[in-house]
Amino acid sequence: MENLSDVSYVLNTFFTLFSMVLIIFMVPGFAMLEAGLVRSKNVTSVLTANTMIYAIASLAFLLVGYSLAFGSWENDSMSKWAAFLFQMAFVGKIINIMSGGVSERIKILPLALFAIIMSAIIYPMVVNVSWGADMISGTFLDLDFYDLAGSTVIHSTGGWALLAAIMIMGARKGRYRKNGKIQPIPASNIPLVTLGAFLLWIGWFGFNGGSVGSIASKESADAVALTIMNTNTAGLAGALVAFVVMYIKYRKFDITMMLNGALGGLVAITAGPDLYNIYLPILIGGIGGGLVILAVPFFDKLKFDDPVGALSVHLVNGIWGTLAVGIFASSDEISLMGQIKAIIVVAIFVFTTSYIVLYLINKILPLRVEEEDEYKGLDLSECGMESYPEFVKS
Repeated sequence: MENLSDVSYVLNTFFTLFSMVLIIFMVPGFAMLEAGLVRSKNVTSVLTANTMIYAIASLAFLLVGYSLAFGSWENDSMSKWAAFLFQMAFVGKIINIMSGGVSERIKILPLALFAIIMSAIIYPMVVNVSWGADMISGTFLDLDFYDLAGSTVIHSTGGWALLAAIMIMGARKGRYRKNGKIQPIPASNIPLVTLGAFLLWIGWFGFNGGSVGSIASKESADAVALTIMNTNTAGLAGALVAFVVMYIKYRKFDITMMLNGALGGLVAITAGPDLYNIYLPILIGGIGGGLVILAVPFFDKLKFDDPVGALSVHLVNGIWGTLAVGIFASSDEISLMGQIKAIIVVAIFVFTTSYIVLYLINKILPLRVEEEDEYKGLDLSECGMESYPEFVKS
């Protein structure tokens, strides 16, 4: 029996480490997606910010955040180091969501300061009342809801932080004209956008599959396989809905919206991919892709300038995915009201704390670059080097 226990421990440790590696593929995924969607004069600054976020957020979570979130490093089912690494892989994604949505105008240094606070305090407190130690059990913040891999805990958290940042920083210069028209700012590199989106898609298999927590029995292996299959299905459905809707609407095939539709479907399924049969993810992911199409112009009407569509993909579909669990997988343990309560509590906590932190940082270190630097490009003002020096001119 002891040997069987050892085998289970080793299998779970290997599975968790492998899932962690897949999630880390999302680091270049976000970097390539954002680098392709911004203008050429801002590519180096976006890549620098993404690299900085991975380093700073991971270390802050190692030193402070993990203990705050889970209370203890001990783990009986796998190596405690593997358990930490898996959770660490999630952390930077919240800040990636936020940084992508305010790219082309945010300074790297204040973003780094926010990354420390988010990964050491704000995000771990959300984890604490959902997946973690629940140190405030018995209070209103004691959340009883189901969110397997983080539609709310990860994606909506990043989305609410982004919304706070956009409200403080405002839009890029020239994005919204005085006559009310929206100035299109085209992506600089569609191949990079496509590469980034598919790296994120691949990373999602570790993101959701690894969150099952074990693969050392027949039942858990089936749960992992179902989770990964449903995750992929939702991404496929989101992509196809965006593909069809954009063609019906504009008679054009928009690859950027198709990819964001896929990502929207992936976010939507993240709350409960282990709970559904093989057909429900088509509906949930398809609705997710449709919500992206609706949300992008909605946020533009509000003048919430989001170059990468992060609000539409992560915030909107984080909410939808969490609601979908309550609608399609309700049981004695899961209720729609419990899901709604979690959405509201996380929204109020994350948006309020992020707004206050960003507001205070902005008073000390202005979040936004100077207007002239924004015109010339952040590559020169923030990094001193251009990604495409031969032909990039403002």
